[in-house]
Amino acid sequence: MQEGVLDAASQDGVIAHLKTLGLIPIRAAEVSAQGAVQRLSGSPASSDGKAAAWSLFSSQNVGQAELAIITRELATLLKAGLPLDRSLEILINLAERERMRELLLAIRNEVRGGSSLSKALDQHRNVFTRFYINMVKAGEAGGSLGGVLLRLADYMERAKELRDTVVSALIYPVFLLGGALVSICLILLVVVPQFKQIFLQSGAAISTATAALFSVSFFLRDSWQILIAVTLGTVWLVSRSFQQPASKARWDRRMLGWGIIGKLIGRIEMARFARSLATLLENGVPLLSSMFILKETINNAVFRDALEFVARELKEGRGFAKPMLETNVFPKLAVQMISVGEETGKLSEMLYQVADVYDREVALLIKRALALLQPVLIVFLAGFIAGIMFLLLDPMLGMMDIKF
Repeated sequence: MQEGVLDAASQDGVIAHLKTLGLIPIRAAEVSAQGAVQRLSGSPASSDGKAAAWSLFSSQNVGQAELAIITRELATLLKAGLPLDRSLEILINLAERERMRELLLAIRNEVRGGSSLSKALDQHRNVFTRFYINMVKAGEAGGSLGGVLLRLADYMERAKELRDTVVSALIYPVFLLGGALVSICLILLVVVPQFKQIFLQSGAAISTATAALFSVSFFLRDSWQILIAVTLGTVWLVSRSFQQPASKARWDRRMLGWGIIGKLIGRIEMARFARSLATLLENGVPLLSSMFILKETINNAVFRDALEFVARELKEGRGFAKPMLETNVFPKLAVQMISVGEETGKLSEMLYQVADVYDREVALLIKRALALLQPVLIVFLAGFIAGIMFLLLDPMLGMMDIKF
């Protein structure tokens, strides 16, 4: 049993269309506009009769990794010669998670109602980016939707590999820093207070630095609620500041100047930009349109502003590579490679090479950052603990002098 909504002039038109799809119509009734919207995007009925709560759907329910798998599977089915609605039906039956099944059901219903795939995806902007939708639209216009989806799946997998490389590189430093913080807290909250009782009972002289250490220790032990509140408040203020465009732009510009971290951010943005632009150009999207599409996918405000400048200059006929060089934001090597691609008419191929070059540079910079960060954290932890031990040993040495 299948249920959906079709836009037609009469019930006879609906029945005739269903028959062309190989279905046997049982019932066709007119619904209101509100009911049609609810059925198309609110709660499409599944074959087992369970209503899907589409209103609860959010972008967090479908990850990019899962979306890349579905994209490749859909591309494979289309390349095999299956119709779009049949391919979506197969993916619905193969979907393991309910949220993905609900998404595919809604898309299939819209496609069977006469919408193109790109229009159906556009109804779910909280899942599909503008980049994704325009890629599909380009594939539909060129009559090669299956091939475009395959290239789109390749792009999403490469983007995931780059993201996983960065995340994997940060796991060890985060655990190391977390272990250091836990060790410091245990020393300050458990070990240091015990020494204070010993010194008070023995009447040992306590220096100003050691007294300050005891004050910090007891403050953390007795007023930890204040510390947590201040930390949460600081995190909230920083997150709010990042939501303000002017404040985020200032932070992004500062971070680009932070040595290895700044180089890493710049290389990541460059690799993502080059691969995204190459994918769009390869699938027939014009260069100027691609620039405006990519503007929404760039995270760094500095790169986004530079991209807007390049798009304006490109619109005025000044070319592509020259305005990029004038921004002083894009790496010179990348601009030179893009210039060669622009002159030879192989811009998309050169952009792929640029993306590969900076993917490798990102991996190299991550290795260098880890090689520098690990000893810095170890030295910091060792120095902090050594300083605490020195402050605690100072009164003990004084007690030994008194005894002798």
